[in-house]
Amino acid sequence: MSRKPSKDAPKLPGTPYGGHVRARLWITGDQGGYLGVGKVQLLEAIAEKGSISQAAKAIGMSYKRAWQLVEELNGLGDSPMVVTETGGAHGGGTRLTPRGEHAIKLYREFEAEFAAFVRKFPHPMDL
Repeated sequence: MSRKPSKDAPKLPGTPYGGHVRARLWITGDQGGYLGVGKVQLLEAIAEKGSISQAAKAIGMSYKRAWQLVEELNGLGDSPMVVTETGGAHGGGTRLTPRGEHAIKLYREFEAEFAAFVRKFPHPMDL
């Protein structure tokens, strides 16, 4: 017998993958640290906005937290994922390095593979 969640059911953590699976995905680095959906969303917003401040606003994150995550991302390897440029004709800006772009691609590919795996189990488990 299939049960529907009640309107009063608690909000579960994680991203829904299909109707009956929720998960949080992280890719861990060889030198410590991890890449998860929040960092990936920040990288994507930085790529779109060209600014850490504007990226943070776009995803509902504080500027301070965005900077903390950028510092963590840049500390994951030997080269940065995000670079900032000051001054210039347009007042500087922020951009992703090829390594930052690769991190987004890697995470989104992993996420798509995980979602495809979950779709192989379309029916709810009788827990």
